[in-house]
Amino acid sequence: QQGTKPIFILFSTANDKTWYNKCGTSSIPEVFLFLLVMIGCGKAEKPSLNLDQVEVATKIKRFDKAFYTTKPENLDQLKLEYPYLFPAPNPDSVWVNKMQDKDEQELFAFTQEIYGNFNTQEQELTNLFKHIKYYYPNFKAPEIITILSNVDYNNKVILADSLLFISLDVFLGKDHQVYADFPRYVKQNYTPDHLAVAVAESFVDRIMPKQRHQDFISKIIEEGKKKELAHAFLPHKSEAEILGYNHEQMLWAEQNEAEIWKYFVQNELLFSSDKQLSARFIDDAPFSKFYLELDKESPGRIGVWFGWKIVQAYRKNNEISIQELMQINNEEVFNKSKYKPRKQ
Repeated sequence: QQGTKPIFILFSTANDKTWYNKCGTSSIPEVFLFLLVMIGCGKAEKPSLNLDQVEVATKIKRFDKAFYTTKPENLDQLKLEYPYLFPAPNPDSVWVNKMQDKDEQELFAFTQEIYGNFNTQEQELTNLFKHIKYYYPNFKAPEIITILSNVDYNNKVILADSLLFISLDVFLGKDHQVYADFPRYVKQNYTPDHLAVAVAESFVDRIMPKQRHQDFISKIIEEGKKKELAHAFLPHKSEAEILGYNHEQMLWAEQNEAEIWKYFVQNELLFSSDKQLSARFIDDAPFSKFYLELDKESPGRIGVWFGWKIVQAYRKNNEISIQELMQINNEEVFNKSKYKPRKQ
């Protein structure tokens, strides 16, 4: 809850998409434990690309540090450096009260314990940008601005033209005291490891062409494409990390793949345009909604998991680049995927 405290408002004045429109070409038996780890973590990382010739310039500005350590008498200088974070209608007293607020200073201190040094994240984001540029040569790395947003999880990462805003207070770790009252499924990915995934997702959303589709199968394939592209950008992340699943959730999906697919088919959901299906199987939720006893055992967004499975099957049976995949009609992806659920 943000209450009445002001948060930083971001403005976008343009929509430059040229860079991606022009594509470049124990007591547990050891065997069982091994299988559990392999299933839980998803597939092994993808082969590394040769990025030696890919150059990107990663620039990071720590607005969070500047704002919460600046003296009120120096506010004007800060406003000159970050004009886009200080909407004109707000008087200086709003910002002074914000920088001196006890709760916000405590939140700032929490973030500094983890992100006082941003070197690890800088290396990971630079590697992400190199992968994006490898696939989309016209890509230009944005300037990264780190901020605090009072845990605004709906805007944890904002890509606005040439600026990328990252709310560090949404990546403190799922067990951090700041998130004590948050539902488990909401805070599961509030971790430093997920920061790069959230950033990758912001670029994926910009790259993905908008397709007009109403049926369930097209919607989940759309989500599957997003995960496939995010994994191309972050090949060293496991499938579980890209999906935002933990090991147990991945294992459940793998073990129940055939039965869930049977449920979709028998209930004629695949080509249904029922809008409630998104809330049941695609949107963030504590579990997927089959309206069965097994519901609370299932992970949320199981439709996204299936969509990615279908996309992977399509790429296995069709030679196609990741850039071309983004342009293929979702119905065609399904029809040519030859997807069959794996039986246990």
